[in-house]
Amino acid sequence: MHVYLQPAEYIDSQHPAVQAFAEQHRGVQAAPREQAVSLYYAVRDQLRYNPYCFSSEPATLKASHALQQGESYCVPKALLLAACARHCGIPARIGLADVRNHLSSPRLLQLLRTDVFAMHGYTELYLDGRWVKATPAFNAALCRAFNVAPLDFDGRQDSVFHPFNSAGNRYMEYLRDHGQFSDLPLELFLGHLQGCYPHLFSAQPGALQGDLLGEVRGA
Repeated sequence: MHVYLQPAEYIDSQHPAVQAFAEQHRGVQAAPREQAVSLYYAVRDQLRYNPYCFSSEPATLKASHALQQGESYCVPKALLLAACARHCGIPARIGLADVRNHLSSPRLLQLLRTDVFAMHGYTELYLDGRWVKATPAFNAALCRAFNVAPLDFDGRQDSVFHPFNSAGNRYMEYLRDHGQFSDLPLELFLGHLQGCYPHLFSAQPGALQGDLLGEVRGA
């Protein structure tokens, strides 16, 4: 478990901003599971989900960068939860999977040219003797806009995307799990993304700018 407790390049749990955030939101309970739950909700809702924040610049993938920006997408948010957990003495790692989002916004579909979201990031936390999945990607306000219940987390059961939304429509479908890692595997991460979305890596600056919540509300 040692490697899952140490600071890493992208799970930079030693960063002062990450440490301050973790201390502020770990709660008053001593039990690791209760601290993990408190950290999950802080990362989920205090950092707005915005896929247009993506950049292939390695520095933008760090947990501390997401925290300082106040918004990010699934991978840096998952890294931030892992970093906060490690600071609190909870073993944590990053998981990556490809998912199909049946309810994505039209602009995002047009930008990606597919409804497959490659390299979706989630966190795994070691609690009560086993690894538990946590997905702090979508903040509550965004979930309400998509008519999807926000993902809860109790530290006992896996918190993964719902297959259907509140109206019974197909929502999220898991296609491929790339595994779990002690830190973000940059070469695998960027290589797979470039294979799935080669056009994004040659896009003009500013092509990824946008506001997903604003798009949904304006639909």
